[in-house]
Amino acid sequence: MARAAKPMIPTLPFSGMSDGEVREKLRALSLGLTAADVRRIIAMLGRDPTVVEAFIWNIQGSEHCSYRSSRKFLKGLPTESRHVILGPGEDSGIVAITDGPPGKRWGIVVSHESHNHPSQIVPFEGAATGIGGVVRDVVCMGARVVGCLDLLRFGDLRTDESRTIAKEVIRGIAGYGNPLGIPNLGGDTEFDAAYNGNCLVNAAALGIVREDEVIRSAVPEEAGTVGYDILLVGKPTDRSGFGGASFASAVMGHGNAEENTGAVQEPNPFLERHLLASTYALFDWLAATGNIGRVSFKDLGGGGIVCASVEQVATRGLGADMDLDRVHVAAPDLPSEVIACAETQERFCWICHPDLTAHILRHYNETWDLPRIAENARASIIGKVNAGDLYTLTHRGKVVCRARAQDITCGLAEDRPIAPAEAPRREPDIACVGGAITVRQSHAERGAERALPVQDAFLEIIAHPNNASKAPAIRQYDKNVIGITVIEPGEADAAVFAPLRDLRHFVHEGAHPGWELPEDDARRGVAVSVDGNGRYGRISPYWQGANAAVEAMRNVAAVGAVPRAITDCLNYGNPEDPSHLWALAEGIRGIADAVRGISFDGAHPAVISGNVSLYNARPDGSAIDPMATVCCIGVIPDAADAVTMQIREPGSSLYLIGERRDECGGSAYYQMLEEFCGFPRDALLGSNVPHPDFARAAEEMRFVTAAIGRRLVRACHDVSSGGLAVALFEMTLPQRKRGGDIGIDVDLGPLGNGMRSDALCFSETGGFVLDVSRSSTDAFDRMARDFPVRATRIGQSRAGGTFVMRQGDTILIQETLQKCHSAWKTGLEQKLT
Repeated sequence: MARAAKPMIPTLPFSGMSDGEVREKLRALSLGLTAADVRRIIAMLGRDPTVVEAFIWNIQGSEHCSYRSSRKFLKGLPTESRHVILGPGEDSGIVAITDGPPGKRWGIVVSHESHNHPSQIVPFEGAATGIGGVVRDVVCMGARVVGCLDLLRFGDLRTDESRTIAKEVIRGIAGYGNPLGIPNLGGDTEFDAAYNGNCLVNAAALGIVREDEVIRSAVPEEAGTVGYDILLVGKPTDRSGFGGASFASAVMGHGNAEENTGAVQEPNPFLERHLLASTYALFDWLAATGNIGRVSFKDLGGGGIVCASVEQVATRGLGADMDLDRVHVAAPDLPSEVIACAETQERFCWICHPDLTAHILRHYNETWDLPRIAENARASIIGKVNAGDLYTLTHRGKVVCRARAQDITCGLAEDRPIAPAEAPRREPDIACVGGAITVRQSHAERGAERALPVQDAFLEIIAHPNNASKAPAIRQYDKNVIGITVIEPGEADAAVFAPLRDLRHFVHEGAHPGWELPEDDARRGVAVSVDGNGRYGRISPYWQGANAAVEAMRNVAAVGAVPRAITDCLNYGNPEDPSHLWALAEGIRGIADAVRGISFDGAHPAVISGNVSLYNARPDGSAIDPMATVCCIGVIPDAADAVTMQIREPGSSLYLIGERRDECGGSAYYQMLEEFCGFPRDALLGSNVPHPDFARAAEEMRFVTAAIGRRLVRACHDVSSGGLAVALFEMTLPQRKRGGDIGIDVDLGPLGNGMRSDALCFSETGGFVLDVSRSSTDAFDRMARDFPVRATRIGQSRAGGTFVMRQGDTILIQETLQKCHSAWKTGLEQKLT
């Protein structure tokens, strides 16, 4: 006899309401849906939604989960390449780092996420849970995590609030990543008034996996007919993080601070570390028994249980029957919508063949004893996949949600209008004669002029928090915890690590089948860097995106690695504002054009993963600078061959690769002048943002990596923030207590292009500075003639500890390294205290 259908709880009577009444009801429920959204939900369901369904669509229809405004633009990104193992569409992308036969290649798994709103409201917890989430994104692809990175943007450090947020975010990243035993491999931290009310916390995590052991976040095709089980693993569900995804998709205001605080999750890195170790051991078992293809796996991030389960089945056109009464919870009588949607941390969702269920439950609950690690933590069966397309939630004997799975995941898409908003700008009125800079009266008050020598400008730039030592952040991070780091953060433009050097480290016990490696693969090095300049976005969102992509690739090339893939995190304003959405579209277009315009050995470094963070705006209509951050992953055959930026001995030749152009528009130089002169914000924001020629940039990168590969280059640094002067200075810095007393003497005369001397020093046109030993100079010169690049010898390293830049007979900068290094070391530290 057939079982009677379970009754459904009452629905919200939206269909009988006017749009105004709908909006009022939505506000009462603290839902971010619009009246139009509600009408579409009613059309999809064929009835009014329940409270739980309204909360589900509020989260699943958010920008954070559904990319409802950005999806059409993201389709323009190039995502395919012969090195791509898995492109966008799941929690992480995967790029091959070895070149063995398909199926046996080793890949780097990369996830790139944002935790901007949570970190602005609750800095420590917001940043910590950002790291926790991005790490789980990597693990759920079947990978072992080998590192993390962060790109941070804070306010201008002029208020207690901006200083506190900066210090607490940094502490939160260290406070979660260090206990996990995951090295911090690098990042980028800057300060600007654009982020005074909305900091950016972009995090990336990296893992390793062999191609035939990748676990997907879509269930196997047989899952519906077989009736795969749905398992929840980890911390008991509680109220923490409830509404987090929708909170991340709303403009932040000051009137709902308490409610926003409740949308931030609570971190427990020690539980997550236990979950990682136990899950790695389960990966070993699945591989040894041939069951990798009989599971799917996803972490619980935005949207909680619903998101993690429905997205695994919807991709296959399947449904699921979920029982919220079987979810292990931290407190009794939690509402249905909280159990379904809370974003409690440290949880995973497995969907597996019923033959595997008992083993997985026993593995977590008994072998690894989760209930003893954290109160009420465990693995539980909470549902089953069905062969239909309906996703059903029941709670306390009643149906609280019944909808098509694909309607939940894709039903709320937007085609919002865009409107260009690029304002015409001009270069500031600056003169430089004989090493003396004058900012003319058009930018000064009451006709006055401001003047300073190039040398003083240089010292001010290297002491600015954006260019000064980041030791206050870096020293809090563990950089070597698993012993694979070769070049640490701050030693070069990219960090370098050897992830396959000792695979035994990643196996709980015994040997993982098939993990024997050729020696060449074990030596393989991976370089990683993350970049993005928000001031460029203030001038041109297109060139901001393009420069972020090119600069991240240059950073990787500067250590000798060939770029293979990039990921992006897109930080923009309110997509309901046509000008803010236009900026997003332009940033994506810039990244896409840069990637298509650059290739190595006939392959483009495809976009394999990413994240969109919108609503980084305030109720007054203002927003952060439009900014894409880009993470690049490159490969070098032997990690030991990678070079740092440090000049190690006197008497070597210094070469500039590339040309200098007057591209100071969004530069650190103009920012410093603006602040030094006390001018209003953006008074010296120019128009000449760098316009990289993609084909030429690719040639320069190919030349640099080839020269490093032939061991003709002892040190390399790219030219970016602060221009040539700052790049040369950073090559004199001590590393791991070595060096720091070798000076340089550079003559800009050979560049001979008629530019002002200050622009020659500080323009941010991309390029490279190479340190070539005396014994390699002839071979280097011959090689340069064979490449279509401009390689100009501009000076040499020398003993004596003095930093000298001249233009012919005119001395522009002549200062002791001791004074320069002191200004650089204390610049940020003084502003943070």
